[in-house]
Amino acid sequence: MSIENIYPIAMMTRADKEALLRQRGMMVWFTGLSGSGKSTIALGVEKALHQHGILCRILDGDNIRSGINNNLGFSAEDRRENIRRIAEIGKLFVETGIVTLAAFVSPTEEYRSMARRIIGEEDFKEVYVSTPLEECERRDVKGLYARARRGEVKDFTGISAPFEVPVNPTLTVDTSQQPLEVSVRQVIDLILKYVSPQK
Repeated sequence: MSIENIYPIAMMTRADKEALLRQRGMMVWFTGLSGSGKSTIALGVEKALHQHGILCRILDGDNIRSGINNNLGFSAEDRRENIRRIAEIGKLFVETGIVTLAAFVSPTEEYRSMARRIIGEEDFKEVYVSTPLEECERRDVKGLYARARRGEVKDFTGISAPFEVPVNPTLTVDTSQQPLEVSVRQVIDLILKYVSPQK
């Protein structure tokens, strides 16, 4: 008798994984200009969730562009494929019961809608980090805006390429108008309403 007949094998379900973790998976998709504070907020949220006993994963340019998407450039086609892959990876995390934080400029409604479709409407929460361009340029930690102004970086969002403001985000935060802790708290409140960890 084969082992399959003794122990029928079937893939564990999302419900099985969420029951194990005692939490519900979801995607929080941060969008906004470079330097708006997306990754900084995500890091604060990750730390706070950890303190709440909620498993979380951040996806951002540092761990995506250096790994799974290191073969992509910045053409329109590559940018779209970048977002598609991020969404597919995010979906796997979400379906494993993990709260996933994606921090990407994702400048067009088309890109964000594609991510929403892949991940699923119910699991997708969009956070628009609406920090104004002037403040993002003032921060300019990596010097990208200065280079874009000099014409050294082509198709740079906010300078030589457009950013489409989200039509109906789940939450909007502006890091130039409130302390980081307030923005983090707003996102945490959003997540806790959805995740409802079972203790």
